[in-house]
Amino acid sequence: MTIHIKKLKVRPKKAAQTTMCAPELTSMLACWAATGDTFNHNACQESAKNLFQCMRTAPMPKKIHKPTINFHLARLGKSIQ
Repeated sequence: MTIHIKKLKVRPKKAAQTTMCAPELTSMLACWAATGDTFNHNACQESAKNLFQCMRTAPMPKKIHKPTINFHLARLGKSIQ
């Protein structure tokens, strides 16, 4: 059984948000790759401190619940029957 819904529109997903501390994380990972200092004892200590400081001060993104297409189809299916 196929149901045709006239006014059903599906919007494409929005682009992903930029990561707040991406430059600091990239800097620390690059330092780890270059020096092998994964415990942040010497060379990468400053990069790690910068990343931790950024993570402490970066605002948390607000999560807004957006119903999925399955929710809307189920809701329409109930009204059609």
